[in-house]
Amino acid sequence: MRSAGLAWPAGPAGAAGRAGTIRWQDCPEQLVGGVPAEERHRYDCASYAVPVDHGRPAAGSVSLALLRRAADDPAHRIGSLFVNPGGPGGRGTLLPIELDGVLPAEVLRRFDVVGFDPRGVGLSAAIRCFATDEEAEAVYGGVVPVPVTRPQIESTLRANRELTDACAARGGPLLAHVSTANVARDLDRLRAAVGDRRLTYLGFSYGTLVGATYANLYPHRVRAIVGDGNVDPALRTTNGLEYLRRRAVGMESVIDAFLRRCAEVGARCAFSGGDPEAKLADIRRRLRQGPVTVPGLGEVDLSAFTTAVAFTLYAPQRYAELAAQLQAVYEAIHPTGGGPLAASPRLAAAGTPYTGNESEYAVTCADEPYPANQNVFPAVAPRWERQAPTVGRAHAFGGVFCATWPARHPDRYDGPWNRVPAQPLLLFGNYHDPATNYAFNQRMAAQLGGARLVSVDAFGHTSLGRPNRPRSGCAQAIAARYLVDLVLPPPGVVCPTDTPPFSA
Repeated sequence: MRSAGLAWPAGPAGAAGRAGTIRWQDCPEQLVGGVPAEERHRYDCASYAVPVDHGRPAAGSVSLALLRRAADDPAHRIGSLFVNPGGPGGRGTLLPIELDGVLPAEVLRRFDVVGFDPRGVGLSAAIRCFATDEEAEAVYGGVVPVPVTRPQIESTLRANRELTDACAARGGPLLAHVSTANVARDLDRLRAAVGDRRLTYLGFSYGTLVGATYANLYPHRVRAIVGDGNVDPALRTTNGLEYLRRRAVGMESVIDAFLRRCAEVGARCAFSGGDPEAKLADIRRRLRQGPVTVPGLGEVDLSAFTTAVAFTLYAPQRYAELAAQLQAVYEAIHPTGGGPLAASPRLAAAGTPYTGNESEYAVTCADEPYPANQNVFPAVAPRWERQAPTVGRAHAFGGVFCATWPARHPDRYDGPWNRVPAQPLLLFGNYHDPATNYAFNQRMAAQLGGARLVSVDAFGHTSLGRPNRPRSGCAQAIAARYLVDLVLPPPGVVCPTDTPPFSA
């Protein structure tokens, strides 16, 4: 396949008002540049126009960027498998490339795998609230992820007001139309445009909300929908604050399980000496007083520590590394030497054109109702911190930007969730998932009109093979049989993970 340079393929004229066909073309080099030359023939790209406001199709359109991996056996092709990586704000165009060789061979043989950047994300009219990295740094630099002192709290609240002011000034009309309901409506148009009578879909994390929303808006058009790492749809779309609190409590339970596992494996976990739970509490107490200098890194503060712990929990392959980092911080507090904790990422140099994306904030505030008073968030933080000592305070400020968000739009879908689809949904939930805790998966399965939950005895976020995430061959085999043959497993199946933490 030839490189198409930097230009994105244009969509069909007037496609926003009707479900026209998709014109696939060669992909831009920046998307397929990492694909071996002999494999590039599998991939092509397109742009497809959908209405900004589905209630008023003639009022303007937004072009969605798509990337397709062609089925290995086109003669026996079943249709298209649409995929979403989660987020919100995750770019879906790259997902078919990431899943090549990861999805079961029979799925890759029988389906075109189609990824797309949802509206407001990446190459689909990304919502950007700043013109330069310098502008963004001036705002984001005031945010303290885990604010403890009054000056830190005030700086964080002020920076979030400045963020929403910037989004009000630059967000444009799309800002009011980025709810998951609109993504599901876009997905239905894409389904029709590829010629599929019913939708086949795989969603990870937040992408499970897209699948659940589609199944309830268009139950008769469901062929097969898989959710991996499922949210609680009813809670998420009716009470954002409580959803965040339960997410914090769920993540804290995974931290506790990580520490127990660390103690069990002994020397394979660098943090196992003594009492890991007491040592972690000691680190938290010390970092609340101020930063600690860790050899090889410099200052580590409470925010960097909390962020590193929370996000490393997604990937069990990095648990040994996390344990070593925690031990390094502990030894810096009780000096005997140690190694570095991963540094927080920084924005590029001042004056650089801004390439960030505020779609995560836009979708969150469209889908999840939050209090309009910023002072609610610091008020709940002490209670949340008691319930989830490591991550509760950070989560308490996780939706503060929604208090002053400029686009409050009623077009989110908040139920009912029990419409019976043409085909029951298949869900996978890890016992120790830090992002979408196991209770969320159970609640998704209970709320949906047709669903079968497969439990996975695993740490980490999702189980079907995302890069740097846990993988379960058992879960993949079940997913493949469902996607290809529409066969559900019996109730109560529990799959093991392929590689438990600290097994290396």
